[in-house]
Amino acid sequence: MTGRPVRGFEQIPWLYDTTLALAEWTGLKRWRRWLCDGARGRVLDLGCGTGRDLPYLPRGTVGIDPALDPLRRARRRAPAARLVQARAEALPFRDRIFDTVVSGLVFCSVDEPGAGLGEVRRVLRPRGTLRMLEHVRSERPWRARVQDLVQPAWTRVAGGCRPNRDTERTVEAAGFVIDPATRRARGSMRRFVARDRWAGT
Repeated sequence: MTGRPVRGFEQIPWLYDTTLALAEWTGLKRWRRWLCDGARGRVLDLGCGTGRDLPYLPRGTVGIDPALDPLRRARRRAPAARLVQARAEALPFRDRIFDTVVSGLVFCSVDEPGAGLGEVRRVLRPRGTLRMLEHVRSERPWRARVQDLVQPAWTRVAGGCRPNRDTERTVEAAGFVIDPATRRARGSMRRFVARDRWAGT
C-alpha cells in the first residue's frame, strides 16, 4: 500500500491475485481466514486491494486502498461493499468509528507506517482491535541481512513492498499492545491482535 505511483505487481490486479492464490495454496489461506473470522462490529479493511478478504468480512465492511485499479476488481468481487480510495496515513473517517481494523499484508508497503498506525488508533473505538497479518523482518540475522540486500530491488518490482520492516515493533511504538495469546509466527510471517495501550484508561 503506497501513496506514490510506483507500478509493481501489487498494482496489477490479475498478477497480484495470481501471486496471492499461489501463496494461499501453500498455507496462507488459513491465516487469511483467521484474519477475517475474528472481525466484529463495524469493520475497516485497510488496504483491501482486490477485495480478497471482503467476502469473508461482516456485512457493511468498509474497504480502502490508495490504488484505483485494485478497487475496481474489489467492486466486482464484493458488489455491496463500500469502497474508498484513500491512504493509510490519511483515513477519511471520523474518530472512534470502527470496532475492528483488519490489515492483511499491507504495512510492508505503507510509506509512513507510524503515521498509518496513528490513524488506525484514531478511528478505532475504545477497546477496538487491530487484526494484522504481515510479513516482517526475520529474527534470524542471516535472513535479515538477505532481506536488507534485496529490499531496494524488491520494492521497485513489488510496487512499494519492503520485506525487511520490523512491523511488530512499529505497531508497539505507535501505542498498541500485541496480545501474546493471539500471536503466531511462521518464518517471516506474523499474525496477531493488537489494542490501543491507553484505551479505556
